[in-house]
Amino acid sequence: MDADEARILLGFPPNSRPTPSQVKSAYKRKVWESHPDLFRSHEKPLAESKFKLISEAYTCLQSGGRKASSSVDYSHVVRTGFPRAHGGRKNHTIIRVPFMLIILGTFALGGFNASRAYQKQKEEYPSHNPFLP
Repeated sequence: MDADEARILLGFPPNSRPTPSQVKSAYKRKVWESHPDLFRSHEKPLAESKFKLISEAYTCLQSGGRKASSSVDYSHVVRTGFPRAHGGRKNHTIIRVPFMLIILGTFALGGFNASRAYQKQKEEYPSHNPFLP
């Protein structure tokens, strides 16, 4: 989306130069008008697409009107996680270790419970064939 389309979508004239505060207030006004939660279920898809366009227009004008496609931004976030300025990609072990402990603990406890259940059933029914007395 280019800057002229973004300005028109947010309600500004095509060749105007709105300040960041004007852009923000226009964005908030448009969001309140077109938020998908305000519409009935059969109108939501149209409202969602309009809401996404408004968000893309806001992002475009906040970035200085450069041509920016949202897929590039999203692919960067998906590829790298949080931007490095916000502390992302530094603490992988802090995230991975508890996750691995949860997974291993689940398997260990599951195996322990299955073993206990098998032993209990073996004590109650000494024969492996359930059809024999």
